[in-house]
Amino acid sequence: MEVNFQSARFESAFGSAGQLPESDMPEIIFCGRSNVGKSSLMNKILGRKSLARVSSSPGKTATVNFYRVGGIRLVDLPGYGYAKISAGEKRRFASLMEGYFSKPRNIPLAVQLVDMRHPPSADDIHMLNLYLQLGMHFIIALTKADKLKPTARRQRLESLSDELDFLPEDTVKIPFSAVTGEGTEEIKREILKSCGA
Repeated sequence: MEVNFQSARFESAFGSAGQLPESDMPEIIFCGRSNVGKSSLMNKILGRKSLARVSSSPGKTATVNFYRVGGIRLVDLPGYGYAKISAGEKRRFASLMEGYFSKPRNIPLAVQLVDMRHPPSADDIHMLNLYLQLGMHFIIALTKADKLKPTARRQRLESLSDELDFLPEDTVKIPFSAVTGEGTEEIKREILKSCGA
């Protein structure tokens, strides 16, 4: 299967569960809380400055966005956990996420983003447990790694072992920085490996 990250193009966006298309090719999903740096990570691995839209206000990415990359799709799921959106918007987000996961989908890999500077949120833990329940293959991208000094970084990695002790020991955790590019190639390798490319 050919996967040329540079060839990525925006395909479509859907704001309600009923609009979501059937899964007709492998889908690599990207999931994380609002403001965790999802669009920045996607732009970095695609070698583009602004293909994935970076929202100026957290919680505003309210659609499931599909990007075509050769024979696969990258799927940008709505950011969660932003406190200042209305209860109605939160319900719509929940419905959109449930709608996505409730249909049969070909998801060889989920990339779960967690801000490396902080313990995983309750929503992060919920998503990781969902992947385990669904038997999905996933990796964790630890974003904003450049913002930690070496000692703090080491401490956070040690703490994460305890905070995520419910995960299999071989779970891949990749420190990532959109500023320095750290972790970019490793994430791309995991995507290619999961698709057999």
